[in-house]
Amino acid sequence: MTGSPLRRLALGTLLPAFHGHRPPDWAVRLVEEGLGGYTLFGYNIRDAAQVSSLTAQLRAARPDVVIATDEEGGDVTRLHYAEGSPYPGNAALGVVDDVTLTESVYRAIGARLASVGITLDMAPAVDVNSADDNPAIGTRSFGDRPARVAAPAAAAVAGLQAAGVAACAKHFPGHGATVTDSHLDLPLVEAPLSVLRQRELPPFAAAIAAGARSVMTAHIRVPELTGSSPATFSRRTLRDLLRDELGFTGAIVSDALEMRGASAAIGIPEAAVRALAAGNDLLCFGGELAKSPDAEAVVEKTVAAIIAAVEEGRLSEADLAASVARNALLGTLPAVTDAVAADSLGLAAARRAVRVSGDLPAGLADAVVVQLMPPATAAVGEVPWGLAPVLPGVRPVVDTASAADLIALAGTRPLVVASRDTHRHPWARTLVEALAAGHPGVILVEMGWPAAWRPANATYVATYGAAPVNARAAAESLGLPPSQ
Repeated sequence: MTGSPLRRLALGTLLPAFHGHRPPDWAVRLVEEGLGGYTLFGYNIRDAAQVSSLTAQLRAARPDVVIATDEEGGDVTRLHYAEGSPYPGNAALGVVDDVTLTESVYRAIGARLASVGITLDMAPAVDVNSADDNPAIGTRSFGDRPARVAAPAAAAVAGLQAAGVAACAKHFPGHGATVTDSHLDLPLVEAPLSVLRQRELPPFAAAIAAGARSVMTAHIRVPELTGSSPATFSRRTLRDLLRDELGFTGAIVSDALEMRGASAAIGIPEAAVRALAAGNDLLCFGGELAKSPDAEAVVEKTVAAIIAAVEEGRLSEADLAASVARNALLGTLPAVTDAVAADSLGLAAARRAVRVSGDLPAGLADAVVVQLMPPATAAVGEVPWGLAPVLPGVRPVVDTASAADLIALAGTRPLVVASRDTHRHPWARTLVEALAAGHPGVILVEMGWPAAWRPANATYVATYGAAPVNARAAAESLGLPPSQ
């Protein structure tokens, strides 16, 4: 069965990952046998020359192999995983509300990706972040209203694809109203279809109208639409709503099947079969699986499950062939003619996004600066963030910190507190409130989603993202000279 046409079709629907800076022999062999492609993660990235070499090895095995990554700018970056993105993310671009700027930033991101041989960017996230406590989306969203998300969604798609990289609008039918991370469980959206059409779908419609070459599914459950299944396994969601109603003709890409919202109860091979039956074309495996010695074995088990499903009549061979043809279009990489934009574009955008509420105290040049350390989400990972990478002398603060000790440390000097998604972490929220109640010169630099919560008696600085450019822009706004 190794060289059978059906095996080649099954392989052509898969987008796994591998660990390391070079593809292992098995990874290259699977490309030769028809594998759809690979997603690159931070552990695959050292520098531009190395990534170019890696992608060239894969493309030598088959020219139309899909090489994907999650490069959203801002908090979610793979190409700049070691140092943080030189561009702000969607929330910052959304609050600036300049579609020309958004298109320029995404064109610059696309040019960087194309220059190292990446053909598919799993971006932009076009979810409407209507839930302040959303742990999965937050600053990855352009905003909390569909009208403020739709226009930049279209601009982002246009920018990426003008640089020769396929865009992937995500996470359909909309992950923005959830309060659970689908990496950890299956989120529930208790909303009628009429609300989804008004709130969640306009940005997807805009991205499709802009020519998005792919759309990614969400592992969320919307009972009125998906029944008891996640949207990734819902024919009504993908075939009736996305294909027939919204008119999308490109490739439908699943979110990572190793996420608990998809496969916790059934395993990856069965999840793959259900995803294909629902209408997905290209099936992602996540980054954690690639670290396991079982990575190749899981791919082979998934191929076997797909072949068995065709033989049992659960899947159509013709549908698989159509999916593989759509997927191959995501592996094309036109010649790159645009120069990569200077990093000054990202810093200029981040500066425009900073918002200050309240009065800045005097004496900021002598301020004590601390950084709270809430954990990163699975999508973000351990990317450098906050003021610590750009300011000397920033003190990290963990959940056992004492407000009294920090107030004593500051004395009469202003106290600058950097944090992200402070409202979602009870210890961080309680600590900031205690600091603001006990010290007259507290400034909270909120680098996550700026929720409705605000600490009383404190100045509030919102950066709409935690990337180095956001931090540098915040430091400038406070008159704190960043390190070079």
